[in-house]
Amino acid sequence: MHWKLKARIQNTVSLLPSQSSYAAYFWIQRHFGGLRRMNPVSRLTAGIETWQRIRKLGYDPSGKTFFEVGTGRAPITPLAYWLMGAKGVITIDLNPYVKPELVKESLQYMADNHAEIQRLFGPLLDQGRLDALLKLHLQTDFGIDALLGLCNIQYIAPGDATRTGLDPGGIDFHTSFNVFEHIPLAILEKILAEGNRIIRDGGLFVHRIDYSDHFSHSDSSISPINFLQYSDTEWDKYAGNRYMYMNRLRHDDFVKLFEAAGQHILATEPTAHPPSRELLGSHRLKIDERFGMKSQEVLATTDAWIVSKKRD
Repeated sequence: MHWKLKARIQNTVSLLPSQSSYAAYFWIQRHFGGLRRMNPVSRLTAGIETWQRIRKLGYDPSGKTFFEVGTGRAPITPLAYWLMGAKGVITIDLNPYVKPELVKESLQYMADNHAEIQRLFGPLLDQGRLDALLKLHLQTDFGIDALLGLCNIQYIAPGDATRTGLDPGGIDFHTSFNVFEHIPLAILEKILAEGNRIIRDGGLFVHRIDYSDHFSHSDSSISPINFLQYSDTEWDKYAGNRYMYMNRLRHDDFVKLFEAAGQHILATEPTAHPPSRELLGSHRLKIDERFGMKSQEVLATTDAWIVSKKRD
């Protein structure tokens, strides 16, 4: 779908009253978008990659408590944490997006592709927990509450990651996956401040951010940096709605954000996109003045992992 048509649809649906708007957008996603067939592998992989980065820095996530910003349609990444041995997960979302049918379909995929799931986790998998999960999903009275109870997942929605109400020092790892790019800078600052309050001393922040133009995910005719040619006012006309808001912060902006929040960055893994680098070098894409002082390498960076901890 051409990105401007998609933007027009999203803007139109966003004008509806909240409940009707969410229902209409879910229907569109379910029939024409990415929710037509549930495949939990990418979200399980997000949990695995987060877990591996924690271990790479010499921390043991087993038996620990995770906090996730942005649950989405199904708590799949929290499931991944639990399947690898987490004590529990608190996952929070601004809107109650979780849909029981999508959770059920995700578990059915895992049951139907048992060997694939085992290979995906490898030695990180707690086989007993996977067996219990797949046994639960076969029950005729299966429900979200039973799943959350089995996996020790606390789902907070609607919730506010800037004011969680959680006890100080109660979590070990503060995480998100492809969420922070959708949150305004002023709110991100408050989320990290709250994270500093609720994380234990020595706990880690592990966040993966997608810096790309998300319209490029479904429209191959545009580059991942297509949106850098627009001013904030122009871009707001396309993506200033609840479904496609992107703050367009670049990797250097996020590094400054974490440091300004009183955190010490332990590791960053930015990914530069060679075709975008070539596009910038050719000057075929005119960059808006907001991004004019940034290097081509920064502008061509389309995603990154950032791991940090609060300063003593």
